[in-house]
Amino acid sequence: MSYPPDPNNPYSQQPPAPGYGYPQQAPPPAPGYGYPQQAPPPAPGYGAPGGYGIPPQPGPYGNAAQVQQFYAGWGSRVAAYIIDYLIVGVPTGIFYGIGAAVGVSKMECTTDPTTYAYSCSGGGVSGVGMAIMGLGWLLGIAGFLFLIHREGTTGQTPGKKMVNIRVLREADGQPLGFGMAFVRKICHVLDGFCCVGYLWPLWDAKKQTFADKVMSSVVVKSQ
Repeated sequence: MSYPPDPNNPYSQQPPAPGYGYPQQAPPPAPGYGYPQQAPPPAPGYGAPGGYGIPPQPGPYGNAAQVQQFYAGWGSRVAAYIIDYLIVGVPTGIFYGIGAAVGVSKMECTTDPTTYAYSCSGGGVSGVGMAIMGLGWLLGIAGFLFLIHREGTTGQTPGKKMVNIRVLREADGQPLGFGMAFVRKICHVLDGFCCVGYLWPLWDAKKQTFADKVMSSVVVKSQ
């Protein structure tokens, strides 16, 4: 026989069933609900370099559309050419001048007082003079190849570096490479006819010479 609990007797109280009367700790939330979760890595093609979220960066100027925003002016190209010409041409000219001064003998001309015949003797270049002039010739070729190497591998000759421009492929914004840079120099023959090709960047939308159009190259401002 059970009796109702006496409210004045604390020992007659039965402890409440679990979950009724005593505070219970809430169970931990299920994974993903309540605790901050680390965001999963973006799927390839959405946010990863080269995917749909971020465009690829093939060169220092990004893609071809970005290259078009940095075309170099005609004045900068002329200044770079003059600097490069002085760097290569002045030492070559000095050696040629020394060779001529040392090795070229003076020509002497006389007139026969009887027959009034006019004759000359002497003149020419000595072996030493030819050697010095040949050294200047080799120095000029070496300087020319050096300029092509710098332009092909970095896009900049010393002159272009000083005026902060460079030559790049229009398709991907990368340097031309030595071989293509060499061919581009040869294609400048097309620009030499009445200098029209050299003046073409003044009104061309991409500021290209004829050689640039043949080689699909552009001259841009350095970043």
